[in-house]
Amino acid sequence: MSETNNIFSEFDRMLGRDAKESQLKQKGHVFWLYGLSGSGKSTIADAVERSLVAQGHYVKLLDGDNVRTGLNKDLGFTDADRAENIRRIAEVAHLFLDAGFVVITSFISPLKEYRDLAESIIGKDDFSKVYVNASFSTCSERDVKGLYAKAKEGGVSNFTGKDSAFEAPTDSDEDWILDTEKQSVAESTEDLVNKILPIIKKT
Repeated sequence: MSETNNIFSEFDRMLGRDAKESQLKQKGHVFWLYGLSGSGKSTIADAVERSLVAQGHYVKLLDGDNVRTGLNKDLGFTDADRAENIRRIAEVAHLFLDAGFVVITSFISPLKEYRDLAESIIGKDDFSKVYVNASFSTCSERDVKGLYAKAKEGGVSNFTGKDSAFEAPTDSDEDWILDTEKQSVAESTEDLVNKILPIIKKT
């Protein structure tokens, strides 16, 4: 049983985010890239990080596979585990946000409720969702990690888009969309960087 009555947070005594943003000369923000495996999330996230760092920004990239080899290696791919995976990484992203960092994340985040959970932890004003769009068939053809072939043979359980649902954004959502079936990595990267820069500019 968690003894929450014995926990006394120190947030109110710590140096505030404004001071750190002033030192870094940027505004912290979380850009949450999501989409099917093979859609191009990690590739674009990496390219965006390199572009922003080259321009003098302080950036932290959080990638799904990397997190699952460490912090979340105890989690599987059930609905409950996927939700907990998102909850934990949103809390980590929020810590970097409080330090004034620009945070780029790359997670499948298949259900809207998971993305809404992340937004509730981070805060709507500091959170931008970026849907990296590519169809299941296109991602299957790319199959950069060999997962689609394994899933077809039954070697991957709860595979997103096959055994487990993926919810794309609707017209009512405010999510940004990168269509990697129509854009190259370079084009998607340039598009995203151009959207990010006005948000993180320190005024």
